[in-house]
Amino acid sequence: MLRKLYNFYISDDKDFAKRIKSMTGVTPKKLNLYKLAFYHRSTFNEQSEMAQNNERLEYLGDALLNSISAEYLYHKYPGANEGFLTKMRSKIVKRKTLNYIADAMGLDTLLMEFNKTHISVSMLGNALEALIGAMYLELGYEPTKKFVVNQLFRKFLDIHELEINDDNFKSRLLEWGQKKGHEVQYRVISKFKMDHRDRYRVVVTVNGEELSTAEDFNKKNAEQQASERALAKLGIKEATDA
Repeated sequence: MLRKLYNFYISDDKDFAKRIKSMTGVTPKKLNLYKLAFYHRSTFNEQSEMAQNNERLEYLGDALLNSISAEYLYHKYPGANEGFLTKMRSKIVKRKTLNYIADAMGLDTLLMEFNKTHISVSMLGNALEALIGAMYLELGYEPTKKFVVNQLFRKFLDIHELEINDDNFKSRLLEWGQKKGHEVQYRVISKFKMDHRDRYRVVVTVNGEELSTAEDFNKKNAEQQASERALAKLGIKEATDA
């Protein structure tokens, strides 16, 4: 308790501690752990690859989110089958949803302060996962679960809207291919550095013919964007996707 009071009122980082408190409802005890959640690896140059960044916390937060969302959905939909629950969990933990929540929380301002690089949209969701990882290491599972469910899911998500909307464009394109007997494939056609980070350019082919391309720092995001463009070209996107 004394450490928390010190961090909140006296520490040189008291402003940071107060911002974390306003976002999470928790005054951080281990300030350096929470700071680490906002350091992206692109901030460090090629000679400092061993410098700490938020990737390990992101890995931990990703696992926690999957576990917490699975339990949350299990209790929320007592009669739902495994397929429905799996699809709903994917909608909750996908990058687009996490980016939206992180932006609504104001994590972008902290990322800009901690990193000397261009802040991409995908970095928002990564930081949110890292923040969840930091909370778990300091507080344990139950307080972290309470934060995720009450402060993230219930505050920022419309769970019923997630039920009816399907913007997993890759899944929809693959399903279309299966129904029509077409072979849909994805291939990374180039990988290059931008702001000290890997960026991927992906192509979607149907029966061996190029249909669309897209690029992003995250390969899965690039695949989703290319799939969305492919669906539009094929004229099979629903009106709600416009």
